[in-house]
Amino acid sequence: MDEPDQLHRLVQVMHRLRQECPWDAKQTHRSLATYLVEETGEVLDAIELGDDTDLREELGDLLLQVVFHSEIAAEQGRFTLDDVARGISDKLVHRHPYVFEPDSVVPEDLNATWEARKRAEKGRTSALQGIAEHLSVLARATKVTSRTRNHHVPVAMADEPITAEEVGRQVLQLVQRAHASGVDADQAAREALRAFEAEVVRVEQGDQQVTGRRTTDPQ
Repeated sequence: MDEPDQLHRLVQVMHRLRQECPWDAKQTHRSLATYLVEETGEVLDAIELGDDTDLREELGDLLLQVVFHSEIAAEQGRFTLDDVARGISDKLVHRHPYVFEPDSVVPEDLNATWEARKRAEKGRTSALQGIAEHLSVLARATKVTSRTRNHHVPVAMADEPITAEEVGRQVLQLVQRAHASGVDADQAAREALRAFEAEVVRVEQGDQQVTGRRTTDPQ
């Protein structure tokens, strides 16, 4: 079978499991959440430590989660797997006009352009809106930094060049020093990140107030 036929087969298998398997039948979006996190972690393990066989298997397990959640939603008349696929396809086409529209040119700053389109689509008023709360502190710090830079929020950030090896070594050393000093490194990083996020929002709101004053008072 080709890929479309196999995807259709997976949907049919999932549909039957929801009807005939007691365990699958009682699952909900919330009960499956932990498996989604687990399967994502196993995909990362396969990328970093496994081979193609491992990666193919783990991607299949992750795809199952997408199909499972879509099947539950379809049963409730909310949306289907086809709606999910249509939504992401439409989004990709809309956010890549330089690929799908004639005579469009590739923007100089792809990341900034991507973020600007997302912000306009979702009506966001802050660069930090839409960042998942369940991310680890390191992953969230990376996302917050990326959003802040791409949205050109004028806050102070470290930008001295550093290698991946140096990053890994220094992060590990900081954790070790924190442990030796009785400091919870994860909690300390979360508090520092919250303070940075608050500063980003404060600066954004200040810019908006200045813009508003200029709009109403040319002087």
